[in-house]
Amino acid sequence: MAEKPYVNYQSCQAGVPGSKKGVVGIRFSLAPMCDDFITIILDAISKVDLSKVWAKTDATSTVYRGRESAVFDASKACFHHAYRKDVHMMFEMTISKGCPGDVDADYALEFSDEKVNAAAIEAIHFPVLCKFALYPMGETNYMHVIEKVVNEAVDRGIFHGTGHYTSFLKGDSHAVLDYLEWVANRVGEEISHYIIEATILCNLPEEDI
Repeated sequence: MAEKPYVNYQSCQAGVPGSKKGVVGIRFSLAPMCDDFITIILDAISKVDLSKVWAKTDATSTVYRGRESAVFDASKACFHHAYRKDVHMMFEMTISKGCPGDVDADYALEFSDEKVNAAAIEAIHFPVLCKFALYPMGETNYMHVIEKVVNEAVDRGIFHGTGHYTSFLKGDSHAVLDYLEWVANRVGEEISHYIIEATILCNLPEEDI
């Protein structure tokens, strides 16, 4: 009888990153609400310059791992390449750094911080609505960290209120994603392990934007 594939995280400790090289990872899913969603998703993925990230796409989602600036550059590019006028789309992201269960594998860190996808999408702008939640792991005073992050959104003019278990952002697609990158950078300076969950919507049928 074959052994069951149980996992073992006995060496994991809060506040002790499993990866010692500062790997940032973003796993995301694109969901265009139209008949040719497969073409849109695959076309967007194929247009991203992946020269500065480790990348893998499976049946559920895509993951980019590497330097913070590089994984945000690639993720932002994929979302913008997938945009179609009048097509409602959801872009769901899990952003993580410092997980005790992470390993020093599957990354690209040897490159510069140059954003190789920025020029290709700089002219693509559209309004979005976003819900996001920040989880500073292993931090006693975590609400103070979240407070600073939310107030930065207020200062940037993209804060759109709070709800149960989430905060809302509303504004230009670049402004919202640039803010989420700022959150990752700012929190990563203070906390060894954080997670950001974000869902970004464009072309809402309710015409909320």
